[in-house]
Amino acid sequence: MPVGDADQTPHPTRRSRRTGRRRRRVSVLGVIGELLITVGVLAFLYVGWQLWLGDVIQGAQKNAAGSELSEQWAQATQTAPPSPEASATPEPTATTEADVPIPVLGQPDDAQEFAVMHVPRWGPDYSVKIAGGVSRARTLDPIGIGHYPNTQMPGESGNFAVAGHRTTYGKPFSDIETLRIGDAIVVETEAGWYTYRFRTLEYVHPTETSVLGAVPQMDVAAGDAYITMTSCSPRWSMTERIVAYGVFESFTPRADGPPASLTEGIA
Repeated sequence: MPVGDADQTPHPTRRSRRTGRRRRRVSVLGVIGELLITVGVLAFLYVGWQLWLGDVIQGAQKNAAGSELSEQWAQATQTAPPSPEASATPEPTATTEADVPIPVLGQPDDAQEFAVMHVPRWGPDYSVKIAGGVSRARTLDPIGIGHYPNTQMPGESGNFAVAGHRTTYGKPFSDIETLRIGDAIVVETEAGWYTYRFRTLEYVHPTETSVLGAVPQMDVAAGDAYITMTSCSPRWSMTERIVAYGVFESFTPRADGPPASLTEGIA
């Protein structure tokens, strides 16, 4: 073989070293890329859990807790001994819904559970507990719906104001914008059911506290009973508040059984 050709042949040891170094460099970059992809997938799964699956699970848990409380009240009424007045033969009288006395609860303590909200528009299983206060840590996150302190109680003349999440932690007010005029909003307590009818919806700034006043921000008369439901808007933001208003219609004592309004509009 000519000497010139041999001189042009690369040194085998030198070539193998260069190839080895190049392969090791590509391998390290590949591992880093795979790690980044794995981290991204895990982050996506976590966000998906928080935004969707976690909400579904927590929403179901809150509905189940509300249904359990309703069942406890129903069983307590069934097992309670009859009062002397109930066992006596009543005189026949003409009564209407307007003649039924409306019991008014006292102001609840912070995180004290006192009612369950039912909204037929949001499905037959919607049963979310209402507790005193609107703090996230003690009421909104663990329980569901919070009652603004010092606003009126269910059925009481004035404004019964409550708040709930529109996203996360079961999002009890997620579908608040789907309410239609006349939809039933039923607040159940141990005494019975308070039926409100949805009237209107509006958006306000977070600092607009007038929506919690004794007379809500709608064309209604003072002295009647109302409900105000507030939540964040738009979704995943706190730049505004979405507010739903309703007007009190009637009270149904527990002894009379659930009102027809509980099943209205359920598909």
